[in-house]
Amino acid sequence: MAAINADPEVMRWIGDGSVRDRARTRAGIDASEREWEEHGVGLFAVECRESGQFVGFAGLSVPSFLPEILPAVELGWRLARPFWGRGLATEASRVVLDFALRDRGLARIVGVHATGNHASERVLGKLGMRRERRTTHPRYGVPLCVHVLETCP
Repeated sequence: MAAINADPEVMRWIGDGSVRDRARTRAGIDASEREWEEHGVGLFAVECRESGQFVGFAGLSVPSFLPEILPAVELGWRLARPFWGRGLATEASRVVLDFALRDRGLARIVGVHATGNHASERVLGKLGMRRERRTTHPRYGVPLCVHVLETCP
């Protein structure tokens, strides 16, 4: 994961766009583990079926960085660049959505991406999510799009 987070092209659309070192990557993994304990959601490792190679992650988190949309659970993913364009983000995210809806009983899932990140926007569209609003990252000032998938109770 540290190698993926150290790739400037991967991190271009994440937070302020800066890469993350091993320590910051470890802190992110620790935060995900705490979310499993506290909220029953977190990240799943994504592997390539053919080779078993680690590709990145897909999962759920509480988007506490964006208080205006809380309470919410966010769908997200981050994959190594050699695996982009193969449909893996969509495939992994479909599995995560199924987990969110069936196993966790969530009726509303959000997806947040930086404005201009058309690849992420396409994935969210393929998953049936609709754009709910535009906003700005409160810490970094980056324009964001919030998408939502809601199910009927």
